[in-house]
Amino acid sequence: MINAYAAHKPGGKLERFEYDPGILADDHVEIDVEYCGICHSDLSVLNNEWGFTQYPLVPGHEVVGLISSVGSNVKNLKLGQRVGAGWHAGYCMTCDKCMNGEHNLCSKAQGIIVGHHGGFADKVRVQSASAIPLPEGMDVASAGPLFCGGITVFTPIYDSGLKPTAKVGVIGIGGLGHMALGFLNKWGCEVTAFTSSEDKMKEAIELGAHKTVNSRDPEALAAVAGQYDLIISTVNVKLDWNAYLQTLTQRGCLHLVGAVLEPLDISVFNLMGAQRSVSSSPVGSPATIATMLDFAARHDIRPTIEEFPMSQVNEALDHLRSGKARYRIVLKNS
Repeated sequence: MINAYAAHKPGGKLERFEYDPGILADDHVEIDVEYCGICHSDLSVLNNEWGFTQYPLVPGHEVVGLISSVGSNVKNLKLGQRVGAGWHAGYCMTCDKCMNGEHNLCSKAQGIIVGHHGGFADKVRVQSASAIPLPEGMDVASAGPLFCGGITVFTPIYDSGLKPTAKVGVIGIGGLGHMALGFLNKWGCEVTAFTSSEDKMKEAIELGAHKTVNSRDPEALAAVAGQYDLIISTVNVKLDWNAYLQTLTQRGCLHLVGAVLEPLDISVFNLMGAQRSVSSSPVGSPATIATMLDFAARHDIRPTIEEFPMSQVNEALDHLRSGKARYRIVLKNS
């Protein structure tokens, strides 16, 4: 049996929940959960904001732990190995995307908290392809958020072939944005943080930004017109996207990783004249996650975390709702 915390209705409190996972599939592993990060996506799924939540829901998709059982066909992992698992619990492994190493784009990918029980538990099961070994020496407590928030901001850096000479802006210095600053700084880029918070302007410099811009000041945005090769937006609220497009240089790109629910209000003329573009991406493939972990370990890039015991999961969720988390919350199993 697996002991977990589950919600039984939209927005409901998480309660102790026990379930029988059945026989371990041949290509799966069972992980003893040591830590599990809390992502804003857990709240979105808990509240059924995206319309596909199934209850009872066991959230948690930033898992780190030790493999306690392996399926008979698992050859790439072993008992006792420390691994992490993120948004996906498995893939079809036969489609063109999987065969090309783009598992994150598999149309039949299994979400770890979508029709599947996640990591707010003592154990979780995932396909072996979704369990990525942690590099030696990586800080275990802070590693979980890399498996969702970290890979979400690392993917556009890595997949775009971004040059270390690029000038890059990051909109929103929160759970995602603070990790983007660290990755971009160590990538070699000149990094600007766009934030409306005076407190976060100082923190952004400490986290890896070289410059800050007040995102609520039209004059400040106008002063950086035509500068950026890439802007990564991590926010989930509607902004004046045309103002940000005008800060891009020729062939610059505005890349959205924050799940904005409102349609984008964009003038084609802000794209056409300078051949700018707008793009987006989900989390990364297993291979990209492994690359990100190696990069993070090499440069000692760690998410800034606040730790709660797993038994205080509801208090941790309330802290996330308050908007006061700095910057990721991690649950620890005792």
